[in-house]
Amino acid sequence: MHMALNITSIKASSNGVWQGDNPLDYAFPLLIVQTILVLAVSRSLAFLLKPLRQPKVIAEIVGGVLLGPSALGRNKSYLHRIFPSWSMPTLESVASIGLLFFLFLVGLELDLHSIRRSGRKAFCIAAVGISLPFICGIGVAVILRKTVDGADKAGFPQFLVFMGVALSITAFPVLARILAELKLLTTRVGETAMAAAAFNDVAAWILLALAVALAGDGGGHKSPLVSVWVLLSGLGFVVFMIVVIRPAMKVVSRKGENDAVDEIYVCLTLAGVLACGFVTDLIGIHSIFGAFVFGLTVPKNGSFARRLMERIEDFVLGLLLPLYFASSGLKTDVTTIRGGAAWGLLCLVIFTACAGKILGTFVVAMFCMIPARESLTLAVLMNTKGLVELIVLNIGKEKKVLNDEMFAILVLMALFTTFMTTPIVMSIYKAAKTQRKLGDINSLSSKVNEFRVLACIHGPNNIPSIISFIESSRSTTKSLLKLFMVHLVELSERSSSITMVQRAHKNGFPFFSRSHRDTWQDRLAGAFQGYGQLGQVKVRSTTAISSLSTMNEDICHVAEDKRVTMIILPFHKQWRMEMDEDNNNENCRVLENVGHEWRLVNQRVLKNAPCSVAVLVDRGCGNLPQTPSPIVAQRVCIIFFGGPDDREALELGKKMIEHPAVKVRVVRFVEKDDLMNGNDTVLSFSHDENGDKSYSFSTAKMNHQKEKELDEKAVGNFRSKSNEMVEYVEKVSENIVEEVIVIGSSGDYDLIIVGKGRFPSNMVAGLAERQAEHAELGPIGDVLTSSENVVSSVMVIQQHDVASVDDAPVYKVHGKHDKVNDSDSSHKVGISISNDNVV
Repeated sequence: MHMALNITSIKASSNGVWQGDNPLDYAFPLLIVQTILVLAVSRSLAFLLKPLRQPKVIAEIVGGVLLGPSALGRNKSYLHRIFPSWSMPTLESVASIGLLFFLFLVGLELDLHSIRRSGRKAFCIAAVGISLPFICGIGVAVILRKTVDGADKAGFPQFLVFMGVALSITAFPVLARILAELKLLTTRVGETAMAAAAFNDVAAWILLALAVALAGDGGGHKSPLVSVWVLLSGLGFVVFMIVVIRPAMKVVSRKGENDAVDEIYVCLTLAGVLACGFVTDLIGIHSIFGAFVFGLTVPKNGSFARRLMERIEDFVLGLLLPLYFASSGLKTDVTTIRGGAAWGLLCLVIFTACAGKILGTFVVAMFCMIPARESLTLAVLMNTKGLVELIVLNIGKEKKVLNDEMFAILVLMALFTTFMTTPIVMSIYKAAKTQRKLGDINSLSSKVNEFRVLACIHGPNNIPSIISFIESSRSTTKSLLKLFMVHLVELSERSSSITMVQRAHKNGFPFFSRSHRDTWQDRLAGAFQGYGQLGQVKVRSTTAISSLSTMNEDICHVAEDKRVTMIILPFHKQWRMEMDEDNNNENCRVLENVGHEWRLVNQRVLKNAPCSVAVLVDRGCGNLPQTPSPIVAQRVCIIFFGGPDDREALELGKKMIEHPAVKVRVVRFVEKDDLMNGNDTVLSFSHDENGDKSYSFSTAKMNHQKEKELDEKAVGNFRSKSNEMVEYVEKVSENIVEEVIVIGSSGDYDLIIVGKGRFPSNMVAGLAERQAEHAELGPIGDVLTSSENVVSSVMVIQQHDVASVDDAPVYKVHGKHDKVNDSDSSHKVGISISNDNVV
């Protein structure tokens, strides 16, 4: 049996094993062992839970529970050796320092101005989201008090408030991590959830302060006046922080911007965190409340707040905070929940917590005119407990308001509600895609008719062609065009690019800022000044700095975040019209090839984009002045064969015909009668895994008859909306390659728009045997791009369609009734162009 030790006799460090000392009998060596053990277990669990997209806090709490009396701690010799009762005050003191600074970071991240901007909607969601579960919590508290042994030892008001707070809380920091993990942080749902959680957090701290003031030592036998004094002192502390400390921190922040004197102000601020913690502890409210309020007083703009975060974030989040959660887990003894009744109570608590929070938030979000799916997502997100919940429970246990069984029940409830958030949100929200095709935008009412475009550029040379295109697709009537410009920069090993990353990245992804503009952005802003006056185009610009292997993730992430309808990618080759001095005429020459790696970026974006994608092959029609006039005369040709991608090209044409200076011509190629009546095409799959030399077509099921009907409907719809600026012609052709090249080399058009053709018509499918030079552009786009005679710029459009994302390279064409040679084909034989199935 381990001998009981007098805590006053505990020494900090041992004399070492050679002098007969066991380091585990001394405070500091034991703390080191405990810390290493906690980190090893929590990191291993975090790694295992990563595929489930669970926040680290889950791994840390579960790690603590496993190390504690519920699992490993059942072995008493281990528990007395590694986590003896005399070591817990030391462990908890170190963990509490981490908690103190973590709450300071939470306050630092919480921008009250942005909460104010989110306004009434977020406030209503937070108010109902905290009050309904609070009322439910009081109801559950009454049942628990009668059922759980020893629950009635604490004072009734204290117990009610603690239960109410425990069930109604939303963990702002955990929610932020979950949203970042799911890439929802800058979406409308994410912004509303963060603002509502921030309101909720502030309310929770006030309620917690009330609960602590009421609890005192947990006995409930003291004068009610004491609670009043505690609350009044707490209020006085907050007022003092706002009136005195906040202006002082503005001065400190301004002076702390300067690197030379930075150190002293950082130290001053860190000492301020500890001082505020001490003052609130002195008052009788928990010390973390002081750190949180102090974090709120630090100005968020400028680099000082960012520097503070950089200095303390890793140490606090990586080392000290896991100790706090582990100490919570160590106090959780699941074995105290015995018998069917106790587990029934656990289910009741979980059900009440979820029902109150999810139902309350969902109903009020629906009242705020948020769509049903987004409302449900928001409701589940607001049900995140985790971290703040544990702090409340620990304080409740410390103040003896909660006994061991109650504590265990509530810890498991917090774990369950947080664990379920990510999978449920992924299943709800990922299904709820916003407007992803041009057809979706064009079919909407004028109230929400906003065309959002993400344009990527490699450098200043891409700007004129993008401006030219955006101008021609800008409606002069009702539709608002919102343009997000992303300058793609390859991350190299040079220190300058590292500095650029720090400036242009936030949470690992590009963010849009009106400050920190580069010279190219200034030039861009100048180029769009005329647009701003017209009021029809809003432009935001940013820089995405990433290694080329992950650049596509940045692009797709921004597209998802900003809910864009179309991504425009510059082709990896760029042509320019240059004067040939020998014979004094203009020739089209390749001026720039940014390289094969950028081509791979385009291919990956085409494969994974959450919306429609257009690749712009600039052949010099974009040789416009850097600051174009608001009206640019454009001659556009849309080549139409049929299929979803070609219909998307027509949708873009619809936007262009609204512009008075754009002349559109639609050339529709129709099949000859003998082709239409039976000689259908079957495509065989290629052995070329990369597909660089073969075109890729969709492997999804396709109803040929339905596709034809959709094509006819799209063309009819387009012609009914067209005006005198639109010319429509139909062509029957034996040799479509020749015809397409004639259109491109005529010089009659500035821009030719074609679909990528992943669901090809018989005519386009016939080109599958042609060796591809740029397979990612599809057969027609490749014909126009690889021909030296073509002088027009080309835009190849791929429509976003979840059903057709899987495609495969093909290499051989057969008539439908021809025998397919098995040795020539892969495990799938091929795609029938007129049938519904892969054959």
